[in-house]
Amino acid sequence: MINPFVILIIAVLGEVFGSSMLKQSNGFRKLFPSLGVIFGMGIAFYGLSLTLTALPLSTTYALWSGTGTALTAIIGILIYKETFNLKKFIGLVCIIAGVVSLKLSSGA
Repeated sequence: MINPFVILIIAVLGEVFGSSMLKQSNGFRKLFPSLGVIFGMGIAFYGLSLTLTALPLSTTYALWSGTGTALTAIIGILIYKETFNLKKFIGLVCIIAGVVSLKLSSGA
């Protein structure tokens, strides 16, 4: 089997893509971004399910959701020009520190 962390990275990227397309879909009123949501989230959940065959739920879900949240926030700031302030910066640093801590404690 492929390294579960590689599959998890693909799942996270699918989730981030799907979330970005959700913003673009305008409430599922635009066809192609709406299809992007379905595709991205399908990849995300399929990859997550494969990862769960090799890694514990607590670590897998925390890494998936934390990394996805941080990357989605960064995309929101860079692409959608959402506001960025000290509180957001501290929050993102905490999420990233938590993800790194979980990765290091997983023993993989």
